Amino acid sequence: MFKILIVDDERIEREGLRAILSRGMPDLDIAEAPNGAAALDLAETFRPDLVLMDIRMPGMTGLEAVERLTATQPDVRCIMVTAFDTFEFARQAIKLGVKDYLLKPSKAREIVETVGKVRGQIEEERRSRALALQQQAALRKAMPLVETDVVTQLLFDHVHEVHLEELVGLLETKATHGMFALNVMLPPGAEAKYAAVKEKVRGAGWVGARNGRQIPAIVFREENRSYRSQAVSLAQDLLTAAGGERTGEWFVGIGGVCATLANIRQSYHEALLASMETSSFAVRYRLYEDAPLQSAEGAAAGTHGRQREKQLLDHIRLGQWDAVQDKLLEMLAAYEHQGANLVQTQQRLLELLWLASRTLSDLGVEVAAPFYTFQAQDYRQLRAETSGMLERMKRAYAEHYSRLEPDTIHRIKQYIEEHSDEDISLEAIGKRVGLSPFYISKLFKEQLGVNYIDFLTECRIEKAKRLMADPGKSLKEIAIEVGYHDPNYFSKVFKKTSELSPTDYRKRLLQGGSERGEE
Repeated sequence: MFKILIVDDERIEREGLRAILSRGMPDLDIAEAPNGAAALDLAETFRPDLVLMDIRMPGMTGLEAVERLTATQPDVRCIMVTAFDTFEFARQAIKLGVKDYLLKPSKAREIVETVGKVRGQIEEERRSRALALQQQAALRKAMPLVETDVVTQLLFDHVHEVHLEELVGLLETKATHGMFALNVMLPPGAEAKYAAVKEKVRGAGWVGARNGRQIPAIVFREENRSYRSQAVSLAQDLLTAAGGERTGEWFVGIGGVCATLANIRQSYHEALLASMETSSFAVRYRLYEDAPLQSAEGAAAGTHGRQREKQLLDHIRLGQWDAVQDKLLEMLAAYEHQGANLVQTQQRLLELLWLASRTLSDLGVEVAAPFYTFQAQDYRQLRAETSGMLERMKRAYAEHYSRLEPDTIHRIKQYIEEHSDEDISLEAIGKRVGLSPFYISKLFKEQLGVNYIDFLTECRIEKAKRLMADPGKSLKEIAIEVGYHDPNYFSKVFKKTSELSPTDYRKRLLQGGSERGEE
């Protein structure tokens, strides 16, 4: 029940207010106190929602009582009851947060209306606080999902300009000193250690969705620590997460430092390369800068080589195997024409093939790690075995596609439509349909022509538009109901997709409804 405490040194005034309020609002729980000191004592146990406080009482004045009461119970609200309508009183009352005042004598209707108005304000404040707490709790719950999706988009080229900036903002990370990528390789049967890896990285960076036995992560540089010291320390902590169980089969590949998130994908490729051929390593981590030189004109490769590498992996993601073979054979021909060392050329090709196999793994395609069965004696042999390994990857890719159920994308789409108000992530969808999160993103884009986040956003915004037709729902409530925990984020996304702010859209919607009703 809504609790009211009436404080007045005149008994007849207290009883009169009680009678008027009881008739006008039968659901009230009303208590009385004859002075300020008694009111403070009673308030400790009664815990009123609203206090009607007389200003002139013997001993402690009403304003003094309000000041002391609100110091211990800041959520209580007060209405002053006084026969003195003065500026100085009003100034002090406002300073103390008094919501309103009643002049003696007041009509019964005025008393009920004033109390009713303040009661409404109190209840609205409570709803707002409850909604804010709900938002904070939901946002805390959603953060791990936001984190894995951001890593997925950054490392696997599914970046969306509207959402990525906002999602990074929600994670409240200041990447001012650079960052680097990790590739944590788990042994068979250790997939359950994913949570332990996330716990070790928490606070230092973000962890992406587990893909098979690989876990990608983005780590932010510490200001007063060297890159090597930070990277090695974190790698050792991650290996400790193995708990001594099969630790020798764990491995952490560490990419180089980059200045912005836009370049983190290159660092991840370096982390993958640092994870190559690790079986003979006593230390179960390696920095890319410590890996053997890529040779085969590695210095000449430089930026141009990285660009070719990116194009090669993009072709693999898109299943453009003829283009993949053309790229690799072009590189082979270039090395042969330059007279590059054959052993170094074979090592460079193995690195690219290993990256290709990791890319397939990201898509959910199981393929054995590539290796050359012998040291090539000439470029003809090297060309033949390279083509053979590419052919095996191509077959694995085709077989994986052929096993997909025809209605997979329809089921994913339907799931998003039905659960758009929930915290949906690529990882959650992947678990539901048994596919890699990275593969789902690719499949969604290919078959529907839109990014999965675009589709999820469209579902949420359309639902929000329908809910806006109900003037009884606040925009904050609508934001929560359609799946956004931050009303500001909801407002930005709504305006970006609808070209109107939620407030302007609702105004037009309701005005349009009124005009149609008049017709």
